[in-house]
Amino acid sequence: MGPTPRPGAKLTEAKPAGLPFRQIFAIAAGNALSFYDFVCYAFFAVQIGHTFFPAKDATSSLLLSLATFGAGFFTRPLGGLVIGSMGDRIGRKPAMLFSFTLMGVGILGLALTPSYARIGIAAPILFIAFRLLQGFALGGEVGPSTAFLIEAAPPLRRGFYGALVSATQDGGVLVAGIFGTVLASILTADQLDDWGWRVVFLLGAAIVPYGLVIRNSLVETLREEPEAQAARSFRPYIRIAILGLMMILTGTVCNYAIEYTTTYANHTLHMNVTVAFGATVVIGLFSVGFDLVSGWWTDRFGRKPTMIGPYIALFLFVLPGFYLVSMFRNATTLYVVTAVMSALQCWGGGPTLTTITETLPRRVRSGGVGLIYAVAIAIFGGTTQFMITWIIAVTGNPLAPAYYMMAAIGVGLIAMFLVRETAPIKTGSMESL
Repeated sequence: MGPTPRPGAKLTEAKPAGLPFRQIFAIAAGNALSFYDFVCYAFFAVQIGHTFFPAKDATSSLLLSLATFGAGFFTRPLGGLVIGSMGDRIGRKPAMLFSFTLMGVGILGLALTPSYARIGIAAPILFIAFRLLQGFALGGEVGPSTAFLIEAAPPLRRGFYGALVSATQDGGVLVAGIFGTVLASILTADQLDDWGWRVVFLLGAAIVPYGLVIRNSLVETLREEPEAQAARSFRPYIRIAILGLMMILTGTVCNYAIEYTTTYANHTLHMNVTVAFGATVVIGLFSVGFDLVSGWWTDRFGRKPTMIGPYIALFLFVLPGFYLVSMFRNATTLYVVTAVMSALQCWGGGPTLTTITETLPRRVRSGGVGLIYAVAIAIFGGTTQFMITWIIAVTGNPLAPAYYMMAAIGVGLIAMFLVRETAPIKTGSMESL
């Protein structure tokens, strides 16, 4: 290996390394499929509440539904530990195949569980069990897939490859939003409650076999290192773990708060359900687009500037944004505000996983990224929508989502200022991961 260029030097790659595009597409597509059904729950929380958690009032039913949504997050750390560590021991590919298989079982179970009206208390018990399995699988998905994509990338394009994790996840949000909007447009409220929401889950289950086939074609990126036999201790990386938790806390709270606008517009602001689902389509479109913008930007200008600038802008925008939505309560305002919030969130949040992955060595990368991500998601992502709904119910303040997001952004910005820069374009290092 030649000498390391000075920091800030212009870098070029004589020969782009990495895997063929079809292999990168395979893991990206599989990642999208795995997230599609998980986020569908958030969009159909009201209908799921009616089906499995009948209560004396609509808010209680919704809170029970969102509590079950949150339950799926609490098995994520276990999945991140078990399946993520599997990715470090035996390979990224088998870990991803295992997580995706479990995801398929969870999806099918959610779609086919009978309602409370048919089998009583067994219905919510079964439904929660499938949610826990789904959370376990998804917790184990992020570490191996992120490690795989960044290890497959040429050094000067690692940010863009890493952005494919977020872009494909948000692609799942977009597809779910399109299906939800179409169903809300053609079905009655009773049909949507009775069986309409199940259709979206079944569509996800139907494409699981295809996802397994394309993932089986992947070429393993885990290579044996000289220190591979050393203990896989995570102790030397406590600092990046803490900073990573803080950064992902910001991303997950903002992400789920923005995705909650569908339920928020329908339940809190009493807007038309079709208009509310339309916000999900807007979120998906702008999220996918700005995930990719973020990936390109972070490779060109560095990880830290790409994170800090958009999050400062989001901090300043979110309160007036929610105020406008709650004041005017029309489709135009809802869509413009969600578009701006989604763009800024994805632009700033994109480099976080890339930064964490680049900081960790290969022997603990899959498990480390998976565990950091899953713990942050479990503690803060799984509770975000429940907490927002509860705060609105207690205070009657429709601006609660804005205050919640601002607090999360403040925490993340501290970590973003403290974390070290890892982009080759800023550090001058072309060393391979």
